[in-house]
Amino acid sequence: MSKVRTPRFSTASLSLPGLFVLALIMAVPAYGVEKENAEGRAAAYWLERLGPALNMTSYRGVFVYARGSSVHSMQIAHRFHNGVVEERLVLQDGGSGEIVRRGMSVVCVLPEQGKVQLGQIIPSGPFAEAFTSQLIPVSRWYSAELQEEDRIAGYDVVTVALTAKDPYRYSHRLWLEKSTGLLVKSHVRASNGDVLEHFQFTNLEITDEIPDSEFKIQSEGREVSRSLSGGGDHDTFSTAARMHGWHLGWRPEGFEPAAAPSARKGQAVAFSDGLAAFSVFVEPTGSVRMPTGASRIGATTIYMRQLQRGEKVFLVTVVGEIPPVSARKVAESVQIDEAFALGGDEQ
Repeated sequence: MSKVRTPRFSTASLSLPGLFVLALIMAVPAYGVEKENAEGRAAAYWLERLGPALNMTSYRGVFVYARGSSVHSMQIAHRFHNGVVEERLVLQDGGSGEIVRRGMSVVCVLPEQGKVQLGQIIPSGPFAEAFTSQLIPVSRWYSAELQEEDRIAGYDVVTVALTAKDPYRYSHRLWLEKSTGLLVKSHVRASNGDVLEHFQFTNLEITDEIPDSEFKIQSEGREVSRSLSGGGDHDTFSTAARMHGWHLGWRPEGFEPAAAPSARKGQAVAFSDGLAAFSVFVEPTGSVRMPTGASRIGATTIYMRQLQRGEKVFLVTVVGEIPPVSARKVAESVQIDEAFALGGDEQ
């Protein structure tokens, strides 16, 4: 490799004004880099506060969550009590229903014979399980910038912009309450700047004085219990992460398994880059033909593809907060293992 030659010049040939101009030229880039680094460090400080604040700050309030044409208003009470996270969410529109969480146990009271599902009313993005449980450093995948201060729901906030460095993920803007780091507003944005999802508190009280009565189920209806199981061994996955009966040939850089895959056939496997998440679901379809292609609701993409392996047909579904181009590439990279295709036991 040839060396790049640097032109030589002598400062003796420059006048005093010339030296001054040269000093400015040399100083400006350094100042710009230093300023950028300082802004990055400031943004990183707030991101570090955000993770613990989501669980360990106690508060009550009402927030609005908009995804596509769907808008929900929810009342929330949240506290960190004796080392355990407790939370109660109540639908404010579209019928009755509530979700009560204590630690990793969640009970959802479903109105109207259970027509409302957990995934339909629990916000994604910053409220996704992957986000709250492991806010990993995201500077490799997003450019973090501390922006202007603001005031939301009566609290002073700072704004952090996280701009995606590649076309395979969305950008985010987060508004954090200054004294606690609590998330009070967020945007998920496409590459053209359009806001795909929007969350914001319209009423908020940050307080440790929340009685036990605010965390008891008060709605009538069918109760569905769920356990938010923790993650598994993340280090056992290679770049081409091998699943149970199938494997991925590609996924966006930085998205790592958020939990160890189950040995049960058809079990979805989740991936997260610390900010966004998506899941891949693979199952035999038999003789049933399913619609394929992409659909998007807000920032959530659903991509379905049929894949034939031998005489069997499988349905591949990718769901998550990633652009359609990413979901399609993930789905098209799924490869079925021979034992799975033959219906035998997989490794």
